[in-house]
Formats: sequence, C-alpha cells, structure tokens
Amino acid sequence: MRYLEEYADHHRVRLRLGTPVERVERVGAGAPDGARWTVRLGDGSSVAARHVVVATGYNHTPVEPSWPGLDTFTGELVLARDYRTGRPWAGRDVLVVGTGNTGTEIATDLAEQGATRVWLAVRTPPHILSRTRFGVPAQATGIAVRRLPPKVVDRVAGVLAVVQEPDLSEHGMPRAGRDLYSRVLDGRIPVQDVGVVAAIRAGRVEPVAAVESLDGGEVVLADGTRVSPDVVVVATGYRAGLEPLVGHLDVLGERGLPVTHGAEPSPTAPGLWFTGYTNPISGMLRELAIDAQKIARAVTRT
Repeated sequence: MRYLEEYADHHRVRLRLGTPVERVERVGAGAPDGARWTVRLGDGSSVAARHVVVATGYNHTPVEPSWPGLDTFTGELVLARDYRTGRPWAGRDVLVVGTGNTGTEIATDLAEQGATRVWLAVRTPPHILSRTRFGVPAQATGIAVRRLPPKVVDRVAGVLAVVQEPDLSEHGMPRAGRDLYSRVLDGRIPVQDVGVVAAIRAGRVEPVAAVESLDGGEVVLADGTRVSPDVVVVATGYRAGLEPLVGHLDVLGERGLPVTHGAEPSPTAPGLWFTGYTNPISGMLRELAIDAQKIARAVTRT
C-alpha cells in the first residue's frame, strides 16, 4: 500500500477512490474547454476530460453458468473470482469446471489443501506448457513467434507438442489439437503448469467429461456419467464487460472487445483509448507496458 501511495504522489496522480466508473459519455453543453468526454461516477459526480484511457481488464466480468437444473443443485456453487484457498473444502469432494489457467490452478490448490476428491471437468483439452524449458521462459518463445502466421506457429507447435506438452491421455485428459496459436488469437492462452500435471498423474486431480446439467446433488457429465460433489467451482472464463461503460459509443466489436487498441486512434471516438483487451502469446503485462508508452505519446501529441 505504501508503494502505491508513494507512486501516486511521485507521479502526481489524482486518485478517486471508493466509487466505480459507471459510464463514459461525450461531453454536453457547458463542458470545460477542450474536454471531449464526461466520466460518470457511482457517487453521482463526474469528471470532464479531453482523453480517457479505459483499462478495466480483459478478464473483468465472470461468465456465469446456465446449466439445466442449476436451480436444483443442493451443493455449494463458487465462482472462481470468489475463490481464495482450498482450505475450507479439505475433506470434501470438489468439481472444478474449466481448464484454463484459473481452473487448473484451483484444482491443484484444492488437492494440495486436502480435498478428498478433485474432479476437473474438461470440454476442450488445453495446451499445457512448462513455465520454462531448458532455462528459457515460455514467454520468450511467445515473443519470438508472435508475428508469424498462425498456421505456421500451429504447425510447428503441433510437432513440438510431442516433447513439450505432457501426454495425459491415460489419465483421462486427451491431447490438445494442433491449434495452439489459433486458440491464443481467440483469447485462449496455453495453461502454464504449476503442478496440475503431477497432480493428474498422481490421481489427486481426476479429469472428467464436460458438465451437461445438474440434478439435485449430482452433476451429469457429457459422457452420461454422474458425480456427486459437495462443491462446484466455476472457472469458465471471463469477458471484458464493457457494454455498460462504453457500449453506446459504437466502439465495441462482436465479442464485446474494443475495435481499436493501444495507441490506435478511434475513428468514431477520438480521445478514447483502450489497453489490456488482448491476451497475446507474448504476455499481457509486457504488452500493457508497451501500450502505456505509446498511448502516453499519442495523448501528448493530441
């Protein structure tokens, strides 16, 4: 906290805390000279600005389940955003739904914290990579290939998968397809292994089929089998959730993501900038830092 306070003081950042931003609107009559945007806050106040940078995050709003029979489930349902530790579920049976980084890390943590059984529901088998290989971080490889044609990267990654991705098929987790980079472009990055591979091989995490429906205390899976977890942890992803904020400004595409990004000027909303709404193979935090510098330069020029 002290670091953040000193950072804001050093950079003369004026903070507005304790109230959310609810809506960004074009300025109306009586706005200060040069202002193009009015930012409406949850406490009823507003801020006028010539430039607005929207950085609320790619993973902002959880995708909540809509399974048939959800209202009949007699167990506990937990969204991944509310998960902190597996300790409360030690000695209980847990089903984790979702095989992204969030779901696999939660499943691993639950096993380590003493859950009796941990099932991991798999709809699409993920690409699983080690964080480093021969001392080289996985991100470095992502940076190296990020500008190559996706089909080329998919083809090479498909060949390398034999040695760089674990084969967990005998444990119920089929191999992923030859589409690593294509998935990244669709917003689905590979799983960074922080222990899930060892947990699956040891039987502490059990891959099962995708969830089809809920029926009282049971969860019906896509292969017709049923499991009876005490708890279902939902890690089925997030969306940007930008519609309430800027959905009325004609700046979002079909997936609810900004049509312009970084320092790319918007043809319909000059002075409105977006960063953090891609999930690149080269690393989101790295690209955010690059975007920040580009946006700052663009703002000072206009």
